[in-house]
Amino acid sequence: MAKEKTPPHKVVMTEGKREIVRSLLAEYDIKDAHDIQEALKDLLGSTIKEMMEAEMEDHLGYEKSERSDSDDYRNGYKSKTVKSSIGEVELEVPQDRKSTFEPQVVKKGQKDISDIDHKIISMYAKGMTTRQISDTIEDIYGFDVSEGFISDVTDKILPQIEEWQNRPLDDVLSGHLHRCHSLFRQRQWSYCQKSSLCNSWPYNGRQEGSAVACHR
Repeated sequence: MAKEKTPPHKVVMTEGKREIVRSLLAEYDIKDAHDIQEALKDLLGSTIKEMMEAEMEDHLGYEKSERSDSDDYRNGYKSKTVKSSIGEVELEVPQDRKSTFEPQVVKKGQKDISDIDHKIISMYAKGMTTRQISDTIEDIYGFDVSEGFISDVTDKILPQIEEWQNRPLDDVLSGHLHRCHSLFRQRQWSYCQKSSLCNSWPYNGRQEGSAVACHR
């Protein structure tokens, strides 16, 4: 008996996702689906790094800029490559001198973050309140962490998110949108579909089959 095929994932393009896409197009020199994928990886990796920095501060008991008499202290970073829904992402994991730090957002030995990557990217959607961002962080970590810890992580990544949400979209954006639309109308679908980056994008008032992307 033939194995029943899994129906393709249907992407719902929300206004929040559109805002993330617009910001990506304005910030990066987007020319094709690969550029969008790399931009999302950059956003994902930098956010996870900030979340781990907050974890390290909680572990050591003092912030990076503070002095301490503790015999344990920060000791650089270690690169780690993980799989995500948008391909492999390289992370910079903070280290401590005693090697007692156990990261939680991406645990030691964890090789796949596809269960949380879309949650992290969603926090950059315009209109997300601080409360909603905190709720998303709590969902990522689970309910076994304290409210104080969630607050600390929120405070750590909030400036980066607010900077992203508030950056102006210049006139160059319309050119990027047109370029992306033209590229994907030329049947350049396969790469985008494989990397889970296909979405329907409204262009000139119509729903066109454009693979301008945000994660599902």
